[in-house]
Amino acid sequence: MSDPLAQVIELLRPRAVFSKGITGAGRWAVRYGAFGHPGFCAVTEGRCRLAVDGETPIILEEGDFVLLPATPAFTMSGMETAPPQMIDPRQASPADEEVRYGRRTGPPDVRQFGGYFTFESEDAALFAGLLPRMIHIRGVPRLAQLIRMVGEEASTENAGRNLILARLVEILLIEALRHSPENALQPGLLRGLADDRIAIALRKIHGPTDQSWTVERLAREAGMSRSVFFERFSRAVGMRPMEYLQKWRMAVAKEIMKAGPIALEEVARRVGYGSASTFSTAFSRHAGMPPGRFMRTEGAREDKRTRT
Repeated sequence: MSDPLAQVIELLRPRAVFSKGITGAGRWAVRYGAFGHPGFCAVTEGRCRLAVDGETPIILEEGDFVLLPATPAFTMSGMETAPPQMIDPRQASPADEEVRYGRRTGPPDVRQFGGYFTFESEDAALFAGLLPRMIHIRGVPRLAQLIRMVGEEASTENAGRNLILARLVEILLIEALRHSPENALQPGLLRGLADDRIAIALRKIHGPTDQSWTVERLAREAGMSRSVFFERFSRAVGMRPMEYLQKWRMAVAKEIMKAGPIALEEVARRVGYGSASTFSTAFSRHAGMPPGRFMRTEGAREDKRTRT
């Protein structure tokens, strides 16, 4: 059986970039500008306040985990009111240097470990947009353990470091999304998977991509009428069924073409299109360029990466 969540995470190609320890004591507050990359933190001691733009402010306590798939601007502070210090997230301190806010001496009031990573997929904005804006999880020690492993690995130059980091971040993402509270989900992939009927359709869409699907067929698989299924899918996922199907298959097609030279007819067949011309028209509308040019562009990028 297909696993839509794992497939989307794999397609996003998360890569660990930066992680560090952060402590605070006394009166302190920091204001980070919008960053766009996925950010995370785990509180390992004490507590602090977190106010993410567009979200209800929360108190983070020991054992809490927060994931921001497309980190907007936010303010983090101690429990005492203080004017915020502006921080540029693109000018962060080195990963091996713990950051201290507020009072410089004495034990900290809060200790946390956090950082950010990137999505390498060209469709990152599309599929990251299907994830919750903020995920706050309490009482899952495994997430804090995973973050510590990411930090430990990121601070080394051991053989296989990048591969291990990539896998750890994939696991971290899936664990975080798996434990997301259902009552806090906005329309997106997780909310769709939380609906038993819509989850059936999503698994069909994420199954073999050479299958031909229509709204009527997906509705039958989900055991619903066409109109009820269309409305329920659109409300849960935030996208119409055929819109989601096409965006997913176009993303898969890009991955196929990036893997190396391949006949357009074969790409079309593998993503469920009856002819190369039909696929070419759909791909051009989606990507803003014909598939032939996309393959040439990707080939040139790969050649440049190989030379450097």
